Amino acid sequence: MGVGIRAAGPGDRELVVRLLDEAFQDDPVSGWVFPGKEYRRTTHQRLMAAFTDIVLADGRIDVTEDGTACALWLPVPAGDQAEEAEQGENEEEDETDEAVRLREAVDPANARVEEIARLMAEAHPAGRAHEYLWMIGVTPGRQGEGLGSALIEHVLRRCDHAGLPAYLEASSARSTKLYERLGFAFTGSTLDLPDGGPRMWPMWREPRSREAAQPRSS
Repeated sequence: MGVGIRAAGPGDRELVVRLLDEAFQDDPVSGWVFPGKEYRRTTHQRLMAAFTDIVLADGRIDVTEDGTACALWLPVPAGDQAEEAEQGENEEEDETDEAVRLREAVDPANARVEEIARLMAEAHPAGRAHEYLWMIGVTPGRQGEGLGSALIEHVLRRCDHAGLPAYLEASSARSTKLYERLGFAFTGSTLDLPDGGPRMWPMWREPRSREAAQPRSS
């Protein structure tokens, strides 16, 4: 039986925030941003709410019909390299401003909220339009059942049809194996968070032709 998937709307906001909060409580990156279980338990959901609001406004959130998993996608337009070179300083200031606004909205005294946003923006590839898998969350009791793969493949099929690449940051070496099975490849440069923080693996997927996407017969 396939996994039923639908597009989330504003009425699903609390469901998505709860799913992400539960799914990422023990994630190494979340643990770095919000060290200490009690601190994370009371504050982490604010960051998940901010991410949810951004994607509801500018991207797409898919949820399983049973409400146990969700995926947040943002379309990233192609960058004009000449314009980027000319306006690079202004863009860097804009990214910094966005990171500052995120920190002020989520946890004003926590510099790591701003830092993680800035570092991820700096590492994000530019120059080609692509779909960005910002986050994918599965409720802890349903992890390992293939729900995350189903959500990702739901969008990758559209990427292949449109000829669009996709990008994500894996937050653990274990999760890179899942993404590799879906066609993503490590870009070659890890994102190492400071102060003894965890490592992230940026991964890129070129669109597949219909022939390449079909399983080969033996």
